[in-house]
Amino acid sequence: MQKLLLLGDEAIAQGALDAGLSGIYAYPGTPSTEITEFVQKSKQAEKNNVHSTWSANEKTAMEASLGMSYSGKRAMVCMKHVGLNVAADPFINSAITGANGGIIVVAADDPSMHSSQNEQDSRFFGKFSMIPVLEPSSQQEAYDMVYYGFDFSEKYKIPVLLRITTRLAHSRSGVVRKDPRKQNEVQLPSDLRQFVLLPAIARKRYRNLLNDQALFEKEAETSGFNQYIDGVDKSMGIIVCGIAINYLLENYPNRNIPYPVLKIGQYPLPHNLVEKIANECESLLVVEDGYPLVEEMLKGFLPGGLKIKGRLDGTIPRDGELTPNILATALGMKETKGLAVPGLMVGRPPSLCNGCPHIDSYKALNEAMATVPKGHVFSDIGCYTLGALKPYEAINSCVDMGASITMAKGAADAGLTPAVAVIGDSTFTHSGMTGLLDAVNDKSPITIFILDNDTTAMTGGQDSPANGRLEDICKGIGVEPTHLHILRPLKKYHEENVSIIKQELAYQGVSVIIPRRECIVSVDKRMREKFKNK
Repeated sequence: MQKLLLLGDEAIAQGALDAGLSGIYAYPGTPSTEITEFVQKSKQAEKNNVHSTWSANEKTAMEASLGMSYSGKRAMVCMKHVGLNVAADPFINSAITGANGGIIVVAADDPSMHSSQNEQDSRFFGKFSMIPVLEPSSQQEAYDMVYYGFDFSEKYKIPVLLRITTRLAHSRSGVVRKDPRKQNEVQLPSDLRQFVLLPAIARKRYRNLLNDQALFEKEAETSGFNQYIDGVDKSMGIIVCGIAINYLLENYPNRNIPYPVLKIGQYPLPHNLVEKIANECESLLVVEDGYPLVEEMLKGFLPGGLKIKGRLDGTIPRDGELTPNILATALGMKETKGLAVPGLMVGRPPSLCNGCPHIDSYKALNEAMATVPKGHVFSDIGCYTLGALKPYEAINSCVDMGASITMAKGAADAGLTPAVAVIGDSTFTHSGMTGLLDAVNDKSPITIFILDNDTTAMTGGQDSPANGRLEDICKGIGVEPTHLHILRPLKKYHEENVSIIKQELAYQGVSVIIPRRECIVSVDKRMREKFKNK
């Protein structure tokens, strides 16, 4: 079979295509973005007419995948871990509706918060909703799990959560492909009330979900993704989850691990295998890249006298992603740290690109608010969040997608005026529009900046759902046209822009200012393509 060198994200995408994918739904978010981008660029996907346009947010993506599943076809929905928070309502309810065509939900977690607000562990969502979880340890296993996961989803009529982390998503390895399958034909559920969650129906389906847990656990007991590897030294057993097996192996280059090892890649937790290693060993070390999910579960059902080590007792640090050195320390081995970084290597903080339109927007905003005390500007998630750093120091919050507008509204309700919100064009259509509706309904005295750079810049320049629609959306929600302004964030318009901003800061109602100029990186890409095609 064909062997490809793929990122973990790409292996997931290729696995889905080969398994008969009909549609992929996602909102871009690191480290999950490349899954959808791979499908969008795939000749195989184009030939098979696989749907792959970006969704407005993760909730709409999850719901669209349910619609495709309802129609009998295979769907994948992809997001970063905090995106699963946005999709939580349909995701958790999907455990009760179940699936018709197979659904795989990919959640890409970000231990150490390389590009995120937190490092939550999506396995908890799987456990909470009682949906089976797959956690690959390699790119090959990621591919295989997708192929297997669609079959599992259709066998048990249940969505499957595939949990990955940054290191697997963004590292490469050889992947052997399986024979591609045809897409499913359109076929409605045998029970047309399956997706109707009226209480009487939902109660019955919930009982079915509870009964199916024993079947899911039985599958985990016999799964090839869960492996018990015996060892001669029974003083300690090691339970290792997903990608963490690689950090263990790096500490034993000859692959001769003296302790028994239980590798976990499929959940619910296989209790029989766990009890086997617990009964044979004097203590357990639980190694998981994320929260202490398994460690907490073990403390709930294993004998109280068994010593269980991991993140909870400090053997492994509670925060941050795993490294081979962290695991070496936990095993009582010599540290594997490399040489210290030379003193002449100076750290470079992140910054807005030279020529970024947000620079001129922040300069105008700062000048307009020069007489206002610090702490009145609420921001959002995007490149413009770098406005919190020097030399601008222009913003005072970054909590979650869309929170800038609603936090500014709440601050204004508390009497903090002027209250300013800064949000990007893509983030606005993701989750800012409802906040604007609240502000319009309450006639809140807030000024909203929608920084329109014509793209979803932070995640690589994907098309923004807001393109060409921002003014109409704002007017449709109820913003008065006289308090809706389009600015050109350029030096030559600086004084004019400052004047307009000051005028709107004084207005005791909702005003929207849209500084519009194309992202400088997008301009560069576009010009390169133009000259390349000449």
